[in-house]
Amino acid sequence: MSVQSINPTAVVRSARRIPQRRLVLVAGGLGSALFGLFALRVLAGDYIITLPDFFRILGGEEIPGATFILMESKLPRAVLGVLAGVAFGAAGAIFQSTLRNPLASPDMLGISLGASASAVFAIVVLSLNGSALSVAGIIGAVLTAVTIRLVAGSDGGYRLVLVGVTAAAGLVAVIQYLFTRANEYDAQLALRWMTGSLNSASWPTIRILLVALVVLLPLVAWTVKSQRVLELGPDVANALGVTHRYADLLLLLAVLLCALAVAATGPVAFVAFVAGPIARVLNGGRTTILGAALVGAVVMVGADYVAAYGFPGTNLPVGVVTGAFGAPFLLWLLASGRAGRAGRKS
Repeated sequence: MSVQSINPTAVVRSARRIPQRRLVLVAGGLGSALFGLFALRVLAGDYIITLPDFFRILGGEEIPGATFILMESKLPRAVLGVLAGVAFGAAGAIFQSTLRNPLASPDMLGISLGASASAVFAIVVLSLNGSALSVAGIIGAVLTAVTIRLVAGSDGGYRLVLVGVTAAAGLVAVIQYLFTRANEYDAQLALRWMTGSLNSASWPTIRILLVALVVLLPLVAWTVKSQRVLELGPDVANALGVTHRYADLLLLLAVLLCALAVAATGPVAFVAFVAGPIARVLNGGRTTILGAALVGAVVMVGADYVAAYGFPGTNLPVGVVTGAFGAPFLLWLLASGRAGRAGRKS
C-alpha cells in the first residue's frame, strides 16, 4: 500500500470506528458474568453466607464466624481476583494489539518469568520473604521488559517477540539453577510464589493494586486511540504521526500493569495470554482493552472458585487452573493458524 494514497481522515475514522452496540452488549454480558461469579465466590462454598448477613457484615455488624470468613478470606480473594484479572487482561491485550501478534503476551515474552526469576533469587540468595518478594517481582519484570526492548531495537514487534521468547528460555534456565541451590524450605516457598495464588490476599495488597489501577488505567484509556492506529501497521501509523514512541508508552503501561498484578498474586499463568483473543472474538474481531480486562477478571474469579471448590479436599492455587485452561488454548491458537498470520513487523 502506498502511503501517499492514504486518506488520513478516512483511516483514522476506520481505526476508531467500533460497533458501539456490540461493544456495549459484550461489556454488559461480561460485567454480568463477573458479577455472578463474584457473588458465587463470596457467598457460596464450604461456608455459605446469606445475602442479608453479607450486607449486615459490610455495615459493620459482627456475626461470629461469618464476619471473619467473609472479611479475611472470601471477600479479599474475590476483590483481588477482579483487580489482578483486570490488570493481566489489559496488559495482555495491549501487548498483543501493539505488537500485532496473539502470542505477544507477558507470559510468552518472559516478563512474568523475569518477575519469577527475581523473586526466586530474592528467596534463595537474599533470604527475603513477604512483601519484599513483591518488590523483587516488580523489579524483575520491569528490568526484563527494558532489556528485551533494548535488545530488540527499533526493528519491530516480530523481532521483539523473538527476543522475548529467547529471554524466557534463558530465564527458565536461571530459575532451574537457583532451585538447585535452594534448601527444601526455600524451594517450597519459591514454588508457591511462582504458581500464582490468591491465598495471601489481604486488604493492604488490594489497596495498593487498586491505587495503581486508578492511576494506570486512565493513561491506557488516553492512549487507546493511538493503539488502534498502531494495529494498522507501521507505515500507516507513521503516516498519521503515531510513531514508535507511542508503542513504547503503551508497552510500558502494560509492563507496569503486569508487574503490579504479579506482585500481588504471583505470575498467574495464561490470564494475560487468553484474555485478549477471547475478547477479540466476542467483539467481532476488534481489540478492546475494556473487553480484555473484563475477560481477565472473569477468568481469574472463575478459576479461583474452581481451584477452591472444584476438587473436594484440595485447595489448589489459581495458577494451576488457569494453566490447565491456557495450555490447550495456546495449542488451539497455533493449530488454527492465527499466530502464523502475525509475523508482521510493527
